[in-house]
Amino acid sequence: MAQFQAALVQMAAGPDKETNLERAARLVRSAAAGGAALVVLPEVFSWRGPRAEEAGVAEAIPGPTTECCARLARELGLHLVAGSILEQGEPHGRAYNTSCLFAPDGRLVARYRKMHLFDVDLPGAVQVRESDMRAHGATPVAAETAIGTIGLSICYDLRFPELYRHLARRGATILTVPSAFTAPTGRAHWEPLLRARAIENQAYVLAPNQYGPNPHGFEDYGHSMVIDPWGEVIARAGAGEEVLAATIDPEHLARIRRQMPCLAHIRLS
Repeated sequence: MAQFQAALVQMAAGPDKETNLERAARLVRSAAAGGAALVVLPEVFSWRGPRAEEAGVAEAIPGPTTECCARLARELGLHLVAGSILEQGEPHGRAYNTSCLFAPDGRLVARYRKMHLFDVDLPGAVQVRESDMRAHGATPVAAETAIGTIGLSICYDLRFPELYRHLARRGATILTVPSAFTAPTGRAHWEPLLRARAIENQAYVLAPNQYGPNPHGFEDYGHSMVIDPWGEVIARAGAGEEVLAATIDPEHLARIRRQMPCLAHIRLS
């Protein structure tokens, strides 16, 4: 399989869905103009506002946001991971946080609902209870594509290595981690966790993040990254809006897996 370029979109989403979608489309088009065959948007890229409003803005899939993403993938002829959107979920109102993968012909080829919800209280820094407004997903998702098998995950999932090992054992060579990772936890753990997931699973890790102040009263970290299967950071964003590109080399991945066949030595399942 030949090398190709992947791009991450780092942006800051707010409560105006139309503005967010226009910004995301502009940045995806910029990535495509630079030669990207795969583009990954961040978590909740299409809407981010008061948690009490989440159930009201959640959409069905297919729906307006995913149809917009499908058209964009088809128009530009690329694979597009639509970071995550709020998907209509349980009857009593909790939404799923859902990542969607579109093929270059616009088909929705995979949908993953975030399994691990961010219920955290860091005094003076971050207080979040995602489970108050969102429902847990239940199923890991890896999808075969023309550019490799893509394993989907979202943000807080990053702290649960068993999910990524499951994806690797299903053949994932690319792991996507669209995020809205907070600044306090990002400074401490973002890069070490991303590198660990890449090293453990000998896979490329593509992690686009939101940045700056958000509607929930704290800051997101930015610093989107692409990590190679050896654990090297091969592309790193700053703290603002950015399209970050890197070359994905399937032969480099295959060589690492041949020379150090850790995945063939697994003793626990």
